[in-house]
Amino acid sequence: MALHSEGPVYAVSPNRLWVADITYVATWAGFAYVAFVIDVFSRTIVGWNVAATLKADVLPLQALNMAAFNTRGSLDDLVHHADHSSNYLSVVYTDRIAELGARPSTGTVGDSYDNALAEAVNGLYKTELIRRRGPWRTVEQVELATLEYVWWWNNARLHGEIGYRSPAEVEATHYAEVESARPALAGQETK
Repeated sequence: MALHSEGPVYAVSPNRLWVADITYVATWAGFAYVAFVIDVFSRTIVGWNVAATLKADVLPLQALNMAAFNTRGSLDDLVHHADHSSNYLSVVYTDRIAELGARPSTGTVGDSYDNALAEAVNGLYKTELIRRRGPWRTVEQVELATLEYVWWWNNARLHGEIGYRSPAEVEATHYAEVESARPALAGQETK
């Protein structure tokens, strides 16, 4: 796994490196804040949340909890990378990362390249959804549209960085390869 600004960020399997960031969407009712957690291996959005507040225990923590809930297996080898915002450095957030068995990581102050993938996801989200379908009336409207967008991103959108495949396809291929590499137990037939 690599994590630095001099080259690409990658992971050798799922749940090794997650990146996280927050963006915002203007609505007629005030700002909607959006937090994403992305698995670098497949570019899957593993957790997300939309809220009317930036409070750490509401916005990013719920995205992290969603990611943890949807995970296959242990997170003991996971590095969770985010920027230096107060949300990601808060006690409630860093304690939750520790509870999950993951290691927190932050980049250098003011260097968006350290969290380039998360920043790119935010930019694509705003380009592909927010600007196309706005203006937005409510936070709830943004939340529903984000739910649909995340499904599309993970299951249908083709990503050039992963061979013009969807994140779901990349993960399915990975787990199929892991399964086929396991030796068959006595009495089991291989297909």
